[in-house]
Amino acid sequence: MPLYFRCDYPGDCMLKISTHVTIPASEIEISAIRAQGAGGQNVNKVSSAVHLRFDIGASSLPAFYKERLLKLNDRRISKEGVIIIKAQRYRTLEKNREEALERLQALVRGVAVTPRKRRPTQPTRTSRERRLNEKTRRGRDKLLRRKLTHEE
Repeated sequence: MPLYFRCDYPGDCMLKISTHVTIPASEIEISAIRAQGAGGQNVNKVSSAVHLRFDIGASSLPAFYKERLLKLNDRRISKEGVIIIKAQRYRTLEKNREEALERLQALVRGVAVTPRKRRPTQPTRTSRERRLNEKTRRGRDKLLRRKLTHEE
C-alpha cells in the first residue's frame, strides 16, 4: 500500500488527509475502466484507467470539510455532491489508482487551508508623485505633437 494509506489491520485501510482526518477506504469507490486515446493493440483488451467516486454528503469527513468541498466550483464535483476523478496517465492500473487517490487527497487537503483575507493597501506617496509626474510629462509630449496654428 502507498504511504498515504494508513492500515491498522488489513481490512481497515484509510486515506490520510491530516493528522486527525482520514477517509475509510470503504467510502471510496474505485472501478477499472478502459483508457482513452492511443495505446496499440492492448488498449481494447485491458482496463487500466481508474474511475474514482467519493460521495461528500455520505462520508465521515468533518462538517467543515464537507461544507468547503460542496462550495467549491470544481468540475470534478457533481451537482449531487460526488467527487469523480478519472486517472489514465499510466499504463498500469496500480499507478492510476495511486494517482486518483493522490488527487482526491490533494482536493480534500486544499479546502482545509483557509485563505488569508486580503487587506487593501494605499499607494505610497512616492508612487503617487511618480504617477502624476508621468502624466504631466505625457501631456507635455502630446502638446508638442500638435500642429502649430498662426494666431494674428
